[in-house]
Formats: sequence, structure tokens, C-alpha cells
Amino acid sequence: MDDLAARVAAAMWAEDTASAGLGMRLVAVGEGTARLEMPVRADMVNGHGIAHGGFVFSLADSAFAFACNSRNQVTVAQACDIVFIAPAHRGDLLVAEARERTRFGRNAIYDITVTRDDAVIAEFRGRSRQLSGTILEES
Repeated sequence: MDDLAARVAAAMWAEDTASAGLGMRLVAVGEGTARLEMPVRADMVNGHGIAHGGFVFSLADSAFAFACNSRNQVTVAQACDIVFIAPAHRGDLLVAEARERTRFGRNAIYDITVTRDDAVIAEFRGRSRQLSGTILEES
């Protein structure tokens, strides 16, 4: 893991009760990238017997957050959308892989692919906006 990105991720993770509460695990982080995993639990399955799309979205959104804050600049989502490609089921381990596509000014675009094994479950695109401030105190 990239040292700065790892330190930023550790600081963010310490405060991220939402991601932790959903059983997510931060697997890797680097400059403009992140990979998170999340098991689909019984309480994440909807009335069709498949993973609720909101949980898949949350996993992708969390990977997006760690990737776009990896340079220690406070960055938030400006807009995002998701395309659901295949269903996920109870017991599946989902992996969200985020990567930066481009940065321009205080804005950036990230693509996040959510997979189960080698199957693509969803494609998420996030647009971020850098705010003032840092996650870690600058030395």
C-alpha cells in the first residue's frame, strides 16, 4: 500500500462506522485507487432473494471514498450512478475496485467495478469534488 494513502485510509476507517457496520474490509489502497470487500449477509437480501442494490451501491461508494481521499485532501462525492449487471446472493463475497480515471481542477472521475469471483455485478461511476482541508494534519 502507498504510505500516504494507507495512513489516510487508516484515519478515515477509524471513523467509518457505516462501512465497518456493513462488514466491509479495506483490502488495498493507493494513490487514486482502493479495493474493499463485503460479504452479502442474510439481512442484506431483498424480497427477490438477492442482495439489495443499496448495499452494492454502498460498497462501491465506500471504495470511491477511499480512492478519492487517498492524497490527503478532503474530497466528497459530487454525483454518482450505478448500473446493476448481475445479482448477488447471500453468502457472496463482493469486491469493489476503484480507480481514478481523470482529475481536472478540484474535480475527478472514478470508476468502480463490483465483482463476485470473476463475474461483474455492477459498474459505478463517481464524480468527486475536493474541498479545503486535509484528513491528516500536515507536517
